[in-house]
Amino acid sequence: QVQLVESGGGLVQAGGSLKLSCAASRSGFRGFSINTMGWYRQAPGKQRELVAGINRGGSTNYADSVKGRFTISRDNDKNTAYLQMNSLKPEDTAVYYCNAYAYADRWSDYWGQGTQVTVSS
Repeated sequence: QVQLVESGGGLVQAGGSLKLSCAASRSGFRGFSINTMGWYRQAPGKQRELVAGINRGGSTNYADSVKGRFTISRDNDKNTAYLQMNSLKPEDTAVYYCNAYAYADRWSDYWGQGTQVTVSS
C-alpha cells in the first residue's frame, strides 16, 4: 500500500496564499511508482471535485474555477506533489485531498486523509 500525507492547510484571509504538500511513501521501504497525482476538494454538502492534476511528465490540468490562481507541481525524486494556491476566495474553503494513481504490486488509486483549507472574507 502507498500512504499519502498532506500538509499545509489552514486558515487564511481572502486574497491570501497557501501551499499544500502531499508526500507519498510505502512501508517497509518497498518500491512503488506513481503515474498521476492530483488534488481534489470537498466542501460541506457538495461532491468531491478535481482541483488539479499532473502526470509524471509534468502535464497539468485544472478546474476552471482555479485556473490562473492555483499551480500544481511535483518532485518525482521525492514522490511529492504540491498545490500553490494564490488569490484565495471564500468559495475555495473545503477539505483538500491528495490522490495518486500508483503501482505497488498492482495499479490502484490512493487517497490522503485530507487537509482543511478555510478562507475568511
